[in-house]
Amino acid sequence: MKIGIIQASSQAEKNELIYNTVRKYAPKGSEVINFGCTTEDKQNYSYIDISILVGILLSSGAVDFVVTGCSSGQGMMLACNSMPGVICGYAPTPKDAYLFAQINNGNAISLPLGEEYTWTGYDNFDKTIEALFSEPFGQGYPKSEAIRKLEDTEKLKTIRKNGQLSMKELLCSLDSDLLHKLKQKYDVIQYVEKYGRAKEWSLA
Repeated sequence: MKIGIIQASSQAEKNELIYNTVRKYAPKGSEVINFGCTTEDKQNYSYIDISILVGILLSSGAVDFVVTGCSSGQGMMLACNSMPGVICGYAPTPKDAYLFAQINNGNAISLPLGEEYTWTGYDNFDKTIEALFSEPFGQGYPKSEAIRKLEDTEKLKTIRKNGQLSMKELLCSLDSDLLHKLKQKYDVIQYVEKYGRAKEWSLA
């Protein structure tokens, strides 16, 4: 599994925490790629900007899963779910993370990075990432209803696919200033150009 890390600039100081924690609990053999945003980035990226980059990373096939977030986590979750092919969960607790992975079997998770980061908050964050990757995704929960849960998940994915634009169509609808800003996130663009399989993500 290729796991991308990318969060809004407003939470750049949490980037190293996210990266190190995901590396700690990622499934054996996974590759974790850090796309920031960090405090060293010259450009600031909102949750809207990052959600489009999440869409590009996933639609291109450059990564399989994205761990992201913003101050509340809610805005990023909503924005990511507006992207073609992205099913993003919101995980403020370990239980939410576990249920999303097992029932919804999505490809992105949004974390509330600005909330309650006292010692208890960091402990909750660590346990949330641990729960997310504690078992292979998509096994269903509870086990007694696993088949029905997974069937519903596949129906949702089909409905979303049929009701959305393609990534190419979406990118063509964006204004030129936003596209120019996205092109400046060179680490994402260069990685997708090198490792992406689908080409409809192009910002050209």
